Amino acid sequence: MSSRNDCGGVVLGSPSTPLQSSAFSATGQRWRSAEADLYSALVPHYRIAQAATLLGVSDDTVRRWIDSGRLRASGDSGPVTIDGAELAAHAQEIATAPELGTSVAESARNRFTGLVTRVIKDSVMAQVDIQCGPFRVVSLMSAEAATELQLEPGVLAVASVKSTHVVVEVPADL
Repeated sequence: MSSRNDCGGVVLGSPSTPLQSSAFSATGQRWRSAEADLYSALVPHYRIAQAATLLGVSDDTVRRWIDSGRLRASGDSGPVTIDGAELAAHAQEIATAPELGTSVAESARNRFTGLVTRVIKDSVMAQVDIQCGPFRVVSLMSAEAATELQLEPGVLAVASVKSTHVVVEVPADL
């Protein structure tokens, strides 16, 4: 359960035992906010090797991008991870179409793995944009399907193309 307090901050927990969005320890040090914890739980994070696979580059390239500040990462208390939404934005930045004459590999089943970069929903339909390497795949689906798949920027998804229809799947794991 969550609600807003008078100051606009999110209060988590039941009304009788709320967990304030931020607090200070006995030493005065600020704890992580509940909003940041909630965001981290909802938005996927990818390890360096996973990010490299999704972007079609080497692990070392991803590390160089992190070291140069081109890509932000976190890893204060564990393995280095990259926020899914940030990775999706970076995938869009570096996406380039193949040169004319370059053969493009295509799977026999026309399945393209990528990161969701945009979701636009109304009460009935949703438009889902997925960056699959250098290619942007757009799928129109019911808003209910997009909600059930929990599609939002940064989520890993697979676009399966059949004729003029694009079916979006969310893999169990990478």
